Amino acid sequence: MATTNGRVIEEALSLPADIRISLVEKLLASLNLPVDEEINRLWAEEAERRVSQIEEGKAKLVPGEEVFAKIRAKHGK
Repeated sequence: MATTNGRVIEEALSLPADIRISLVEKLLASLNLPVDEEINRLWAEEAERRVSQIEEGKAKLVPGEEVFAKIRAKHGK
């Protein structure tokens, strides 16, 4: 018989992706980890910069399947 933790994890994994994302955000927030506003600001700027590069056609996008195939080939998995 599964443990309580195992059941909770199984149930969480069966949720739709958007609900799992919300759950993860709430769990992380509950840890009361220190927040560095400067780091958050810099990451937001970086994300905006990358989105702009994609929208302007300046970024070369690589399909995920190709990326994972290269990783598997390199690491033999």
